[in-house]
Amino acid sequence: MPRVLVADPIAEAGIARLREHAEVDVRLKQSPASLLARIPDYDALIVRSETRVDANVIQAGTRLKVIGRAGAGVDNIDVDAATRAGVLVVNAPSGNTIAATEHTMAMMLALARHIPQADQAVKAGRWERSRFLGFELRDKVLGVVGLGSIGREVAHRAQAFGMRVIATDPVLSEERASQLNVKLMSFDQLMSEADLVTLHVPLTRETHHLVDARALALAKPGLRLINVARGGIVDESALRDALRDGQVAGAAIDVFEQEPPGENPLISMTQVVTTPHLGASTEEAQISVALEITEQVIAVLDGGLPRFSLNAPVALPEAMAFLRPFIPVAEGIGRFYAQVGRQPASRIHVDYAGEIASYDCSVLTAALLTAFLSRFSAERVNPVNARTVAAAHGITVVEQRGARASEFANLISLQAVGEHGTTRVGGTLLLNEPHIVTFDDFRIDLVPHGTFLMSWHADRPGIVGAIGTFLGEKNINIASMQVGRDRPRGDAVMILSVDDPVPESILADIRRIPGMADVLSVSL
Repeated sequence: MPRVLVADPIAEAGIARLREHAEVDVRLKQSPASLLARIPDYDALIVRSETRVDANVIQAGTRLKVIGRAGAGVDNIDVDAATRAGVLVVNAPSGNTIAATEHTMAMMLALARHIPQADQAVKAGRWERSRFLGFELRDKVLGVVGLGSIGREVAHRAQAFGMRVIATDPVLSEERASQLNVKLMSFDQLMSEADLVTLHVPLTRETHHLVDARALALAKPGLRLINVARGGIVDESALRDALRDGQVAGAAIDVFEQEPPGENPLISMTQVVTTPHLGASTEEAQISVALEITEQVIAVLDGGLPRFSLNAPVALPEAMAFLRPFIPVAEGIGRFYAQVGRQPASRIHVDYAGEIASYDCSVLTAALLTAFLSRFSAERVNPVNARTVAAAHGITVVEQRGARASEFANLISLQAVGEHGTTRVGGTLLLNEPHIVTFDDFRIDLVPHGTFLMSWHADRPGIVGAIGTFLGEKNINIASMQVGRDRPRGDAVMILSVDDPVPESILADIRRIPGMADVLSVSL
């Protein structure tokens, strides 16, 4: 039974679900040294934001298959190191969507109506109605930075308040934005037009200090800023100066660059509303996040695919339902090429034709590369690091999706290009069974499972019979045979399904048959 280490608190519902599939240890508030000493014994690690999973931890986790982040942000996990090590990193981005959305709206209303300051005044015995004159959200312009799941939910609720929503997002299409009744624009333009700006992007190298002195100088005077995303997206020194100078009228901050924030000057400013990183802190979100992350960790430990991977190709459930039967096809092509490709390749093209080309096929390409590279690499190769391992071997991988296949409803084609030539292998799904159907210029039909004798020879009378007679003399049983040729009396390839692997000494004898070019024993 696999072993799972839970290093940060998650809801008991998630722990109970894990224990149905794995041996689970909950060890909270571990020192880095303790985690480093303990991690070699585990197949999976689950954390929230408190535990830092750096390259040393990942390197020490020799059994580690998956790291689960119970939440969205993964800035406490060295994803690059995990990818190099072939360790899957998954998160739970949707479990806290509603909690973070509602907290954003709460912060927005708190800013608009000075609710925290008014509460403190009343409790201090002051009745200061004129001091806390607020403003209405209706007809204000809300700028949403990042239209992911939380950004979209915030936009939806803001529209219910009568706000006009503008947004910036490098991925979202104009068509999808139009469906959301949101106007897309550049970040700079958004800053200059919005009355309120709310941030919903991850903390990355690109978004670190995205809201800096330059961005705040572009802002509409009197801007209100809300950050329930990640500390570090806002340059806190620049925000403090903008608040002091009146360029920014107010800020609502749930996340800080350093947490707890200690003596951060922003906390003492009357225009600032703060909460202690409460975006996901609802009872419902805690349970939802725990179940979401545990289901993905269980899926990986059971050999399946997670829904939300940070470092491996995944597909949406409806796409995966179509693509999953093609995974054995891709793996078969990879294993077959690994044994019959007789020269090194520096470039691998994987082409998809037919209906399959309408889907993102990166999960299939990863499966093909994993099957191919696992035969040669001493490193652990899996769909997480297959492209990285290929690059380390000097192989460039190109994935293409084209028009409908002319002969097969769907066709996966590998073309490996090296200094001394090109090898081509094609495969498809026939009656829900994987088949290799092309090899170089030959038509073949091979179910990629079992042991085969594969020969290249001249298309001349007597050669096929000579091979069969020779194998019979050596008591090697032939289960099936197929022959392909490029033209009459040209070059031919023969594939014999045999019951047992053929020893190299017998292969050497077969190579001496006149007209033989080469022969290999292939195990798929």
